[in-house]
Amino acid sequence: MPRTAPRICPLCEATCGLTLTIEGTTVTGARGDRDDVFSRGFVCPKGAAFGALDGDPDRLRTPLVRRDGHLREATWEEAYEAIAAAVPALVREHGAQSVGVVLGNPNVHTMAGALYPPLLLGALGTRNLFTASTLDQMPKHVSSGLLFGDPFAIPVPDLDRTDFLLLIGANPVESNGSLCTAPDFPGRLKALRARGGTLVVVDPRRTRTARLADRHLAPRPGSDALLLAALAHTLLEEKPASPGALAEHTEGLGELADALASFTPEAVAPACDLPAEEIRSLARELAASPTAAVYGRIGSCTVEYGTLASWLVDVLNILTGNLDRPGGALFPLPATGPRPRPAGPGRGFALGRWHSRVSGHPEVKSELPTAALAEEIETPGEGRVRALIAIAANPVLSAPDGRRLDAALAGLDFMVSVDPYLNETSRHAHVVLPPPPPSQSAHHDFAFNGFAVRNQVRYTRPAVPLEADRLDECEILARLVLAVSGMHGSAEPSAVDETAIRAALAKETADRHSPLHGADPDRLAGQLTGENGPERRLDLMLRLGPYGDLFGSAGPGAAQDGLSLERLLAHPHGIDLGPLRPRLPGLLRTRSGRIELLPDPIAAELPRLRGALAERPAALVLVGRRHLRSNNSWLHNVPALVGGSNRCTLQVHPRDADRLGLADGGRARVTADGGSLDVPVEVTDAVRTGVVSLPHGWGHDRGGTRLTVAGAEPGVNVNQLLDGSRLDPLSGTAVLNGFPVTLTPLP
Repeated sequence: MPRTAPRICPLCEATCGLTLTIEGTTVTGARGDRDDVFSRGFVCPKGAAFGALDGDPDRLRTPLVRRDGHLREATWEEAYEAIAAAVPALVREHGAQSVGVVLGNPNVHTMAGALYPPLLLGALGTRNLFTASTLDQMPKHVSSGLLFGDPFAIPVPDLDRTDFLLLIGANPVESNGSLCTAPDFPGRLKALRARGGTLVVVDPRRTRTARLADRHLAPRPGSDALLLAALAHTLLEEKPASPGALAEHTEGLGELADALASFTPEAVAPACDLPAEEIRSLARELAASPTAAVYGRIGSCTVEYGTLASWLVDVLNILTGNLDRPGGALFPLPATGPRPRPAGPGRGFALGRWHSRVSGHPEVKSELPTAALAEEIETPGEGRVRALIAIAANPVLSAPDGRRLDAALAGLDFMVSVDPYLNETSRHAHVVLPPPPPSQSAHHDFAFNGFAVRNQVRYTRPAVPLEADRLDECEILARLVLAVSGMHGSAEPSAVDETAIRAALAKETADRHSPLHGADPDRLAGQLTGENGPERRLDLMLRLGPYGDLFGSAGPGAAQDGLSLERLLAHPHGIDLGPLRPRLPGLLRTRSGRIELLPDPIAAELPRLRGALAERPAALVLVGRRHLRSNNSWLHNVPALVGGSNRCTLQVHPRDADRLGLADGGRARVTADGGSLDVPVEVTDAVRTGVVSLPHGWGHDRGGTRLTVAGAEPGVNVNQLLDGSRLDPLSGTAVLNGFPVTLTPLP
């Protein structure tokens, strides 16, 4: 008889609750969980296809080890022996920096990806860390770090209570939201308008989100920072609003007005290709609304001035008094996050504590630009990356100039890939460690609850028992930590978790601000519950978190019904922790203990933005686009999610098509810094003139992969148009949107 089980969907940032239908050990269906405290039954096509992804016959079942130049099936013991023989020896001979680590987007969708990479990096001692953040969201981490002192203190729009929402470079109807975890984002936008609120969308494409809007502005791509600067200038010049209660916690307001003095609506209008009066009108509406929130995402991040645009989003929220208040932009308080501490100065946030070996790129949040990975592998000399550990990462498709990186990976001395597929990147590995299907894994969203529009906590154990010949992903990574540490065979994977637990408790009990100060760490560790190490670590984080039971401590914040793993397991559909609430000034960790409105790195970057006012814009620029039934490069092998609107076509406006001699259904050659691509043309007025659009994540045409469905409809890799030289200098983020291209019709 079929049975059902709850499962949190791991396929995008919305984190919707699912109800899986299971026959034996096979997931035969998935629907929205109506009892989920956060998503209330909402499901998108990705979640509905959970069973097809879970049972994909192309998923690897056993490890692969390279022998005689070919990847062959091996036992888990053979795989870890190969790693233990290679990586420690390379470190001994060439130093810790000879090993690089690449973390892909799916890491933040798994418990293992949250818990073990920090331990792996600690074991290796390398500074060569490259992640998907520098292909996506790093500008927001940098701006938040500079403004608030904490790169993870990212405010999110209070979607359910705001009166005015300004979305810039975001298409949440198709992306389901990003750095803003909100199940049923489309329904929330419709509810905003239904209660009399206003939705304004700024995007060069008439996206499905833009079609819901009261007003859609289509500026020239890459001009987001100029537009936002003009909005801020107008607010400062006309003084229709003020920071209000934030004023006493903010410094630099006068300096900000001087720094933005030249960004008048009239000055930026030609570069943005928007009327100056329309810009002024938008600023006035924003200021006049009872509550308002400004939210920018990937379209405003992955551009030349991505960090400035991300900073200005929060400057607008501050200037209108909407930061940290209901209906504005608020800071979530996740259940496994740190417990609030007394307000006061912190350590602040610094950029460039070290630099990359070849081009001298500054470190940001302990990461180097992923666009620099190829040169770090192929450039000879001390500190060259000779070995690479890639966890849930496919940078050959997701990073600029995949052909160069493809060739560089082939020259590594050793590579480990933790991936369920043999894809464009993992095909180069010497060892591939495949995690089990998601139905066989437990799930808690450590990362996304920090960006959720409502505080809540949910955890689901595996819906299907782990097969006998598989390892849980947490164990896979724990064993990897032991192997690179030279401890393979001398310690059990559980030792990795116990070490992490003891370290966390030692830090907590030594903290004079903690209610557990002076307590016995061993006694506290003995109180933890859970079936395995990851559950014990989750229990620890829940107990120490802002809603935790603090091990029964009578200290401040302790509650009789405080959170623990045991209590969470008693609520399989989650626990609602209430709406977002103001958190300032307590979360500020700047050196001044205040919001630093004009940090030095931002001030130093503004002259470059002023220079853009006089630049002649390119005749034609390219932007990416999102598809509801896709997520980067890792869902193109699911038949139910391929086809229809999810196609790799070049969208061109009819006037540009006529001017260039392009026909709908024909083909064109697109050329940019990194080379050329031949693509099918889709003529549509969904893009504005002067703009073409090609989706991200395609290009499944390389040999040596095992992606049957994706290989049948490979598409082209848009990032091959880039050579990796275009970066946002403050964040090291690759410029993936708004770069110049030329088009040539093909027969």
